[in-house]
Amino acid sequence: MIKVGAAAVAVFAAMALAAPAHAGILDNVQIKFGVSGVLPDEKGDPIDVDISDEWVPSAQIEYFFTDNISAELLCCVATHDVTAAGGAVDLGEVTHFPPTVTLKYRWTNFGQFEPYVGAGVNYTAFIDSDPPAGLSVDYDDSFGPALQLGFDYRLDEHWGVNFDVRRIWINTDVTISGAVNATDDVDINPWVVSTSVAYRF
Repeated sequence: MIKVGAAAVAVFAAMALAAPAHAGILDNVQIKFGVSGVLPDEKGDPIDVDISDEWVPSAQIEYFFTDNISAELLCCVATHDVTAAGGAVDLGEVTHFPPTVTLKYRWTNFGQFEPYVGAGVNYTAFIDSDPPAGLSVDYDDSFGPALQLGFDYRLDEHWGVNFDVRRIWINTDVTISGAVNATDDVDINPWVVSTSVAYRF
């Protein structure tokens, strides 16, 4: 399943490299580097869970089809602390890779300020689980929708700053075995808040 996320990255990289050469211009690709807060709005069934908020480095690559319409890929890796049953059960840490692709529409009639909205899809691969001794905790990978709202503020024709909020729907079946044996249907559904520096080629 991790290969799906890698394939999405490869497709966007190919678009970024090939499209400017074909068009003969260098203004339809934008990259952003910054920090994203992954803030779960979690709910478990039948067992309550608590998943920590985390702030991590993040990267985005955006391809512009027109001045108003673009597609964007968000990538980051986050490691969260997880507990269950009101904190009574320590499930250790889980690391996930949640690439998210959105199709965006932006308004360009506000000068340097360019607000936008977007919608798309998320794929989350749970790439590592580190539970306490005596426990095994497995997380199923997830596909789900994503919504986006944000803005770029252009400093000049190349540089800008960005603020962005995404709502991502992530659902996973969690299997716990060892000293405790249980299964849980967990909605993670994070808000992802990002701020970054942008460079448009």
